[in-house]
Amino acid sequence: MLAFLGRRLLIAIPTIILISIFVFTLQKLLPGDPVLVLAGEERDPAVLEYLREQYRLNDPIIVQYFHWVGNALQGDLGISLRTQQPVLELIGQKLPVTIQLAVMALIVAIAIGVPAGVLSAYKKGTWIDWVANVVALSGLSVPNFWLGIMLILLISVKLGWLPASGYQPFSDDPLESIRTMLMPAFVLGTGLAATLMRHTRSAMLSVLKSDYIRTARAKGLAERVVLIKHALRNALVPIVTVTTLLFGELLAGAVLTEQIFTIPGFGKLVVDAVFNRDYAVVQGIVLCTGVAFIFMNILADAAYRILNPRMRDE
Repeated sequence: MLAFLGRRLLIAIPTIILISIFVFTLQKLLPGDPVLVLAGEERDPAVLEYLREQYRLNDPIIVQYFHWVGNALQGDLGISLRTQQPVLELIGQKLPVTIQLAVMALIVAIAIGVPAGVLSAYKKGTWIDWVANVVALSGLSVPNFWLGIMLILLISVKLGWLPASGYQPFSDDPLESIRTMLMPAFVLGTGLAATLMRHTRSAMLSVLKSDYIRTARAKGLAERVVLIKHALRNALVPIVTVTTLLFGELLAGAVLTEQIFTIPGFGKLVVDAVFNRDYAVVQGIVLCTGVAFIFMNILADAAYRILNPRMRDE
């Protein structure tokens, strides 16, 4: 396993280099001048030139890139042009918020999507299968912002069960933090559950046609044991893939949901950074997100080997 992880990490290095190149060069294509935004209304030419020198914006782009990469390798992703805070510090403030939202949304998605997918495959062609597919299609079709607004009106305004918006750090008050995150996590989780349900159903339908499932049933094993121990376990490989990718998407930030519920996560941070031409923050967030995607895929590959012993010798 360690040798496999080592090989995957070596393969990931060129990918991370390509991500850094794309992040840096594409950022330069954004319209506008960050120095003009930083200087404000009084745009003294001397001040503008000083700022460009300070942030090395007069250097050739290749020099700027290698300077940025060299600092990034030392844990320095630059300074925010707008807040003058280190980018790594900003990411450290927002990342726990996004991770909490992503984990809660993924729990909702798994709790709904996987059982629904298994049941739909097992009851293929029945009204249960039809209902599950309709619900999945609805989950994919309903916009997150609309569902979020409707939940706020019903759960918060009319019933008063949960707070309508805001965020409470988990370290300050765990219970209140979970209460503030329940609705946004449900909004995100229902959409993900629909995707997870469709993939689970497809994987289960394929596995349930296998010879070893017929053999297990012929041995007189309980249907519950056949479904969970034999069918679901062997169908987990594509499910793990999808779940990993979904978690990576959540880490990138759910912009609309975070805006609706006023959650100070990655989504709001990157939107503010783009509008303010805050190059360093955008570069840092996208780079961290790309690296997170790569490592999530490595974890998924490791999970394959745990779930499927036949892959351990590859």
